Amino acid sequence: MTTAVPGRALPILSADKIDALKPSLADVIEYRKSGLSLNWIVGCPLDCGYCVRHLFDNFEMKVPRRLMSDEEAVTRLIGHPYFRAHKTPIQLLNRATDPMLPIVKPHVFSVLRKLDEQGLTNHVLVITRWRVTPEDCAVLNSFTNLRLTLLVTHSNIANPAIEPVDSRIAAQSLRTLYEHADRYRTVLYWRPIVPGLNDSATDIERARVLSQYAHATVFTGLFFREEIASYYESHGLPMPYDETARRKIMPEAAEQRILDAFERDGTWGTLFRKTSCAVAYAHGEADYNGHFGVRELCDICPAEQIARCQEAWVKPDLVAVTQEARALGATGEVEVNDRAIVVEGLDEPPRYFLQHGFGYQCHDRAKPHHYRQHGRAPIGWEAEDGTTGA
Repeated sequence: MTTAVPGRALPILSADKIDALKPSLADVIEYRKSGLSLNWIVGCPLDCGYCVRHLFDNFEMKVPRRLMSDEEAVTRLIGHPYFRAHKTPIQLLNRATDPMLPIVKPHVFSVLRKLDEQGLTNHVLVITRWRVTPEDCAVLNSFTNLRLTLLVTHSNIANPAIEPVDSRIAAQSLRTLYEHADRYRTVLYWRPIVPGLNDSATDIERARVLSQYAHATVFTGLFFREEIASYYESHGLPMPYDETARRKIMPEAAEQRILDAFERDGTWGTLFRKTSCAVAYAHGEADYNGHFGVRELCDICPAEQIARCQEAWVKPDLVAVTQEARALGATGEVEVNDRAIVVEGLDEPPRYFLQHGFGYQCHDRAKPHHYRQHGRAPIGWEAEDGTTGA
């Protein structure tokens, strides 16, 4: 199976143009909760109003361009100090373009091939809302070592000023991927859910139907940062919330409506709150983010998945955790409780490094995860710490 990049390969931006980019965009590797994220291509024509590209000041960059060759991108990734072969989850192009755009996907296939040929068995997540063909599926099935997951973003937002991409494109891609899946797995990424915009009974029913064309389904809310709010305001878009937040916003009432439908109907596919939970389930493994420690997350999980996660979930030794956390720059007390490792003085990347290394949640003491909010923003919850539970 050839995945050679065709003659019309994406140009590489010149050094002076790369220097003009926001530094966080020019840095091709970012550690996110779902994996070490490789973003060697920037620029996207899809214009989704809530896109995280607003955070990198490149929303107006519509034509994809590479920051480096595919070979150098792979070298940078596997040489990164936080990368661990066979362990660190990887994400490709999840912040600055869609990986299945026709001019982008040959480079995605090239990088996947280079990683696979090294015998790496890491989880690799590829998120798209664009068209996927049976021919694409044949390429995706050709990778024999990587644990590859295609996550298809589908929101059913009908307002073209917010989301100009017809959600039927994603729905068809999901079906195509699911029907041809062999080596890879497919997840329905039902997001962003915004109350009053795409959480009607009809929207929920559409998600139920689509969930049957996926190995797992994740539902989640909206990242609504200052930069995105400014775009909404300047373009006269209806403001989804009165305030912004650093975490995703998923109000309690909106979640409960979805869960009521899920529990009442009985014909859904498997439903999860967290991406890594869905990915792990799709591959028949325990969650690599150690969410089992946050037990209220598991109340919708299949019994067999709870058993997998419970067996794999081991409370790490405080001395070992403290030693690694200190080496990464942690200050103050290091704690290992029955839910998570709790540290001070560490940004997200080193916390995720600890989390994936120990298979156990790692939280910042200054930014606690409140009961039942599941690490989401407090907007739309009755109390700061959610509804009190036993």
